[in-house]
Amino acid sequence: MAKTFLQAEWRKLAIANYSVERKLLNKYLPRGTELDLWNGICYVSLVGFMFLNTKVKGVKIPFHINFEEVNLRFYVRHKHGSEWRRGVVFIKEIVSRPALSFVANAVYKENYETMPMSHSWIALDDGLSVEYKWKKGRWNSLKVITGNESELVKENSEEEFITEHYWGYTKVSEEKTSEYGVEHPGWEVYKTKDYYIDVDFGNIYGKEFKFLSSQKPVSVFLAEGSEIKVKSGGVI
Repeated sequence: MAKTFLQAEWRKLAIANYSVERKLLNKYLPRGTELDLWNGICYVSLVGFMFLNTKVKGVKIPFHINFEEVNLRFYVRHKHGSEWRRGVVFIKEIVSRPALSFVANAVYKENYETMPMSHSWIALDDGLSVEYKWKKGRWNSLKVITGNESELVKENSEEEFITEHYWGYTKVSEEKTSEYGVEHPGWEVYKTKDYYIDVDFGNIYGKEFKFLSSQKPVSVFLAEGSEIKVKSGGVI
């Protein structure tokens, strides 16, 4: 079995899901994977959350234990023997710690970028307000306002499709793809009352994603998250 590379908690995941044309993602698609669709819809998701109590190979690294991440990702699957492994591909991952970006980019060939970041979790009288902000030229923001109650993700729901992809795939080169597993229990989600998204997608993710700044997401929700384990990877 693969060894655990990273342990942490992923908490208060604000997730905005957009419908896009499949061809938009062709150049990002790792070898050996194909797009994974939900009811025929090709999704990209903007996800903001907190890394908490982070350990790398069992060790807490000073100043890299609790931090924000915002990523833009899409969904794929890979045929492993007779099994379909459902996973995600990250277009870009934004963090506030330069060392994280350096190691991820240099060693694992991920696309990380370091930016100033902040977050707020506010308990309201009748719910929660969760916001993640990151700065490139100007501040960008993803904010979700929910009720107080959460419930386990329903089987065969859109929320299940978005949250239960347990593999990560990275396009190392045109011929090489890295694969790693992620373990976590099923998550609970909160009912969304309102949301606020102010993101310069073109500036942050490239001109081909600029249209998302004016496109309404198909859905927005907040997942509570859980403890997670990231397993050491392999190559396909």
